[in-house]
Amino acid sequence: MAAIRPLPGKRLAPVWRPFLSAETLIVLVSLYCLAALNGPFWAGVRAATDSVAVMLSLGVAVFALNAFLLGLLCWGRWARPVLAVVLVVSALAHWYMSRYAVVLDADMLRNVLHTDVAESRELITAGMLFHVLLFGLLPAIAVLLVRTHARPWKRGLLLHSGFLAGMLLLTVVAIILSSQGVFAMMRQHKALRYQITPGNYLVGLVNVAKPSKREFSGPPAVIGADAKRPSAALQRRPRLFVLVVGETVRADHWGLNGYARQTTPELAARKVINFPDVRACGTSTEVSVPCMFSMQGREHYDQDAIRNHQTLLDVVARAGVSVLWRDNQSGCKGVCARVPSHVMGSQDASDLCAGGRCFDQILLAGLADRIKAMPGDGLIVLHMLGNHGPNYFERYPPAFERWTPVCKSVELSRCKQPELVNAYDNAILYSDSVLGSLIDLLKAQTSHDTAMLFVSDHGESLGEYGLYLHGAPFSIAPDQQLAVPMVLWLSPGFEADAGINDACLREFARRRASHDNLFSTVLGVFDVQTSVYRNERDLLASCRGTTQASAQ
Repeated sequence: MAAIRPLPGKRLAPVWRPFLSAETLIVLVSLYCLAALNGPFWAGVRAATDSVAVMLSLGVAVFALNAFLLGLLCWGRWARPVLAVVLVVSALAHWYMSRYAVVLDADMLRNVLHTDVAESRELITAGMLFHVLLFGLLPAIAVLLVRTHARPWKRGLLLHSGFLAGMLLLTVVAIILSSQGVFAMMRQHKALRYQITPGNYLVGLVNVAKPSKREFSGPPAVIGADAKRPSAALQRRPRLFVLVVGETVRADHWGLNGYARQTTPELAARKVINFPDVRACGTSTEVSVPCMFSMQGREHYDQDAIRNHQTLLDVVARAGVSVLWRDNQSGCKGVCARVPSHVMGSQDASDLCAGGRCFDQILLAGLADRIKAMPGDGLIVLHMLGNHGPNYFERYPPAFERWTPVCKSVELSRCKQPELVNAYDNAILYSDSVLGSLIDLLKAQTSHDTAMLFVSDHGESLGEYGLYLHGAPFSIAPDQQLAVPMVLWLSPGFEADAGINDACLREFARRRASHDNLFSTVLGVFDVQTSVYRNERDLLASCRGTTQASAQ
């Protein structure tokens, strides 16, 4: 019998690889995302309303809106690979939104994109990998196995444009049908808009990627070009100011603020000046660190202006003060780009490092020698690892595990809250010890009059309102992420030479302060005269023997 041969130009194809149009694939992926990868969104909707009509309208609107957004990305032969990537990323987003209640706005995506290897490694778990495999990779493989019809480009463009118009119209109609309930719920529960997957991170990535309104290719705009110090400042005894930027420490767990646990015994023993009511510039390092070193601050917050202008460190250095940034975290976020900096590591103290991370005590390694080598006035910034989550239990040596049992999982929602709080508080206790050691080191200096200011970059959620970690949009962020501790220590020599009235300063510290105070306070410490100095923002100005005024 003769062998059966396929007709010329024809190929036998497996029946399990069906033909589907790109639009059909987009619809199927959008329905899958709506049903399987939007758990946090639907949980929020159910908590906000019991109206079936509103839920149905939202379901249709979310489906159509996601289909519209995916339709903008998926054209022709690129539809399958793009949708496969979207499925994997959406599964990953769903995992972290479900476990930590994070919201994926542009600022959170910047944090993700700038996360270092050590931080990323801490967030990878077997549970996460299994979740992505089951809900992302397997559906992605199914999409890749589908074949799509080849169409003439004119007909394909017409059909795809009609699909986009139809999805956009369906979104509008679905919202209109229950507009009063939908709009009221979205106004009262703003976080819901950041929980719609994959629309949340697709829109966020566009906002991250779009060019800055003030972006330019040259160097950052100069601020404080007139910065100078008077001759008296050059003739007095040199001053050293150490600014410690804490990480993820919240004010209501700070012992000096009246917390039930004494998490700051070393600072309490050194009679520091505590500021109990301090607000952060943002809820993430990516926002707060550039903001606190900027001229704009939160009062005049403008992300483009902050990123495209020089920082406090540039102004201080221009005035002739030696500047050094020492980092035990994920970098200075561009703040220290034009001043000497050093990333701490095992080369500085191998006994304090393991697994790519170092305990914060390493920030003091060799610090006394660096101080002695500084000519004249000096500003040193120490960027701590602090309470960086979710591995709070790895932020301190075993000797500091005072409160037990502790949560030793990165899946914080699966820990009992007392265990989570114990680990978090132990990490604060260790930071307190490091700060105490720093003060002792500064007390021992004979070359400079010394001072130290500690302030955390932002706070942390530990399960309140179902939230974990940080990074909530500023407009809806809870106090746990915005209220931060701040303490000041002045050596007797510094206090006397600067004419600081201690009683006045302790009284002044009861007022509300913020990261916005940092810029002018540091300028005031070194008597820097410049038009960008603001006397009313200087924490020390009202308690000096002679109040500094802005240069005219």
